[in-house]
Amino acid sequence: MKFEEYRKFDATGLAALVSNGDITAGELLELAIARAEQVNPALNGLIIPLYEQARERAGQSLGGPLAGVPMLVKDLFQEMAGAPDYQGNKARRKNDIRAEQDSTLVARWKAGGLVPFGRTNTPEFGAKGITEPESFGPSRNPWNTDHTPGGSSGGSAAMVAAGVVPVAGANDGGGSIRIPAACCGLFGLKPGRGRTPWGPTFTEAMHGISVNHALTRSVRDSALLLDLTHGDECGSLFHIAPPAQSYQVAAATRPGKLRIGYTSRSPLGTPVDPEAVKAVENTVALLRELGHEVIEAEPQMDARQMCMDWLNIWFGQCAATVDAVREQTGCGNEGFELDTLAIAAFGRATPAHEYVKCQARWQQYMIALDTFLAQYDFWLTPTLAMPPARIGEMDTPGWQQSALKMLLKVGGEKLLMKTGMIEQMALENFKYMPFTQFANVTGVPAMSVPLHWCQNGLPLGVQFVGGHGDEGKLLSLASQLEQAKPWFDRVPMT
Repeated sequence: MKFEEYRKFDATGLAALVSNGDITAGELLELAIARAEQVNPALNGLIIPLYEQARERAGQSLGGPLAGVPMLVKDLFQEMAGAPDYQGNKARRKNDIRAEQDSTLVARWKAGGLVPFGRTNTPEFGAKGITEPESFGPSRNPWNTDHTPGGSSGGSAAMVAAGVVPVAGANDGGGSIRIPAACCGLFGLKPGRGRTPWGPTFTEAMHGISVNHALTRSVRDSALLLDLTHGDECGSLFHIAPPAQSYQVAAATRPGKLRIGYTSRSPLGTPVDPEAVKAVENTVALLRELGHEVIEAEPQMDARQMCMDWLNIWFGQCAATVDAVREQTGCGNEGFELDTLAIAAFGRATPAHEYVKCQARWQQYMIALDTFLAQYDFWLTPTLAMPPARIGEMDTPGWQQSALKMLLKVGGEKLLMKTGMIEQMALENFKYMPFTQFANVTGVPAMSVPLHWCQNGLPLGVQFVGGHGDEGKLLSLASQLEQAKPWFDRVPMT
């Protein structure tokens, strides 16, 4: 098999070839490695090759529905026993921090027969919607290497879009599956809170804001991967109802007539690029052609407050993470990026009672969503407010970097928070991605579907937000859209 043929198959199709004896796991792995070696110098998505370990695994007798299919794993909370676990961080890389055991998620992937052969690039601790860590350098978009593949699962997205692998690990705490899917022409499903595991050492990230899954080219691959990985684990803080049927069956079932609310207006009142508006308008037209009822509508909530509440939770998480890395490695400030140090400082400056108030307001956002979904099956929005940014475009401006350095030196973060500058800095970043955090805060599933390409040739996905337990329902609609407007064979020239 040559690469041109390899690329025509998704993971499900490759697994069938292995099962039928048409190709071996080892042969598939070598195709994937060769493609990675060809494109990675330009894309920088694969940062930790694990070829020999993968070759050993590919030579074993593998079972499971995806036996023999190569994949890549994100270098963030998807640990592989004995492999580097750097999380985009300079100190962890310098000290060569390695995982003691497979994460529960990786163990379930392996039980399904997958063959991981490397770890993918991520911003430091997954903190940004771009993938440009100082520790490894930027990942680039296969559709145009001057642009970002998104983040924080940007390395995985670049490798899937470039045809290195059909699936790659990802996680999502504010859009980190959906944003890179939108930037790279991929399908990205964010499962609901508690649907996929984090173990074995902890079972929930950021009070359930962040969830694990993958980036794929086909809908059925995402469904199959979710079938392999969903479900409770030892120590789960709460137990959610399992799906009524497998996600594969749900994806293969027509959704029936749906009532969908939509908007192309930023909930923050910030600008939305005409390409993002067009992406939604074209999707609305397609949905109506398919027989769905589509009405302009949106949940009634204080979106600006919701974004700030999400941000304050992340401030606290980042502060705890930085403290843990300091304790583990003995590093000082030199072990972290400036933006990370600033975020951590703001987290330490946030009083505990304010943190609790942020989390308490989540209930109001959930009430707003439930009220909305009492009338609609889904909410349709742009995934991003603008096409994929250029590399470096989202960097913290130089004057802000200077101000942050000075304030960190004198301990002035509390004063800075009182000025309102933090909110302004946050809104400046949120204007690029004002639509994705809502699903994280409310804990519901959401997906980015690759239905639009901009005039400059870059993809720009659209987002559907569902209710609790709606993963199967989302997959059903995604499959219908995939059939009506196929994207699988639309690939970059890289």
